[in-house]
Amino acid sequence: MTLLAHTGIIFGRCLRSTLRSKTSLLFGMLQPLLFLALFGPLLTGLDLGTGGSSWQTLVPGVLVQLGLLGGSYVGLGLLMDRHSGVLDRMRVTPVSPLALLLGRTLRDVVQLVAQSVLLVLLGLAFGLRAPLLGVVIGLLFVAVLAAALSALSYGLAMNVRTPPEFAAIANTAVMPLMLLSGLLLPMALAPGWLAGASRAVPFRYTVDAVRQAFLGHYANATVVAGAAVTLALAALCLLGGARLFRRP
Repeated sequence: MTLLAHTGIIFGRCLRSTLRSKTSLLFGMLQPLLFLALFGPLLTGLDLGTGGSSWQTLVPGVLVQLGLLGGSYVGLGLLMDRHSGVLDRMRVTPVSPLALLLGRTLRDVVQLVAQSVLLVLLGLAFGLRAPLLGVVIGLLFVAVLAAALSALSYGLAMNVRTPPEFAAIANTAVMPLMLLSGLLLPMALAPGWLAGASRAVPFRYTVDAVRQAFLGHYANATVVAGAAVTLALAALCLLGGARLFRRP
């Protein structure tokens, strides 16, 4: 109960801080919206090899991209708290160290899911047609992915010294993961060697599962595999992030 109470306190503090920053909310949502508005029309009418419309391929990919990018870079904010002494003052209070991580992570999940809902609504305006249950399943995937990557990002932020170091590590890891996950274009269009390499990237299974859900397929092998891989990744990231975060 103490952990839950402390997590709620940290979550409330972080959420209020986020809501006060209108600029970060606006620009945090701008990039995925630009992908839909400027890149989506280029795919209209093309056979992307996944079935359904081009929007049923692009929107799930952009949703996962939002979770991937949004979760991976939240550690930069924690670095600012470290350098300003805010985190040190919080760590000497009776608040559980794990609650400091979980409260921030929960804030990130709420923020990214809210942004994902807006993204889906914009997709509907462009021509996306997907069943409600499929959209809900897609949002659940985004929530789990956001929680995993946010926790890992905070753990990394506790073990680097400067924002440039954090950005260099995050960029080096995120860019190939994005390219090999088939976020914007499905890996079915890739040559054999590239499609084979993408099998080693867990986010590909997440993207494929969300696309199947948007097509109305909820219990086939692709969705089951995507759920299993995403949950396993989340467990590893949460455990690793918690361990890194607790380091003195």
